[in-house]
Amino acid sequence: MTTNAAISQALRGERPSDEDVVRRIRAGDTAMFEVLMRRYNQRLYRVARGIVRDHAEAEDVLQQAYINAYTHLHQYEQRGSFAGWLTRIAVHEAFAGHRRWAQAKVTEPILGDGPCDHIASPNPDPEEAALSSELRRDLEAMIDSLAEAYRPVFVMREVEGLTTAETAEALGLSEDVVKTRLRRARAMLRDALARDGRRPGDLLRFGFERCDRMVAAVLARLGGPRRMATS
Repeated sequence: MTTNAAISQALRGERPSDEDVVRRIRAGDTAMFEVLMRRYNQRLYRVARGIVRDHAEAEDVLQQAYINAYTHLHQYEQRGSFAGWLTRIAVHEAFAGHRRWAQAKVTEPILGDGPCDHIASPNPDPEEAALSSELRRDLEAMIDSLAEAYRPVFVMREVEGLTTAETAEALGLSEDVVKTRLRRARAMLRDALARDGRRPGDLLRFGFERCDRMVAAVLARLGGPRRMATS
């Protein structure tokens, strides 16, 4: 049985590969699923938030994506990266959820906490505190105003740092289409990004308390360690 110490070591120590963690889960060490959640919480949040434009909805997407991934973990065949497989599940759930939330509104700022794998600091980030609230609102509004065709591409490429190939695979687009949409999104946001002065990768953080809350919520829905489906 996996202990909290083993999970902590997997997150901060030798960092076993995704495939190794998946093998352990399939073998019955289902508590190790927490490692995968903490490893990919920020990426999946950013992907979902870029599609649905709503913080609460994005968290709902994350929860359901993890439930779907856990339930169908036996279907992961390692033909591609686990990260890509998990991201496609989140993208599918985000688009499905977006249709259910047709009147979605932005419920809170999209600038949040730090990376999930790190220990939270009790003090606010000086850089975050120094960011003008007016510029933040402007940039958030401009990102949310991007058409659905451009917003996910911009978030995946510029915020999360996925490659063109990874973005294309996740969204089911050609690489040429991804490049075209990214170029247009950059042009639309050029003025706001120039005034803000921050790297896009600093946006859409998801970590610390929010990360812990997500992990706890998913584990509660799963009912703790359980047998994996086998067919």
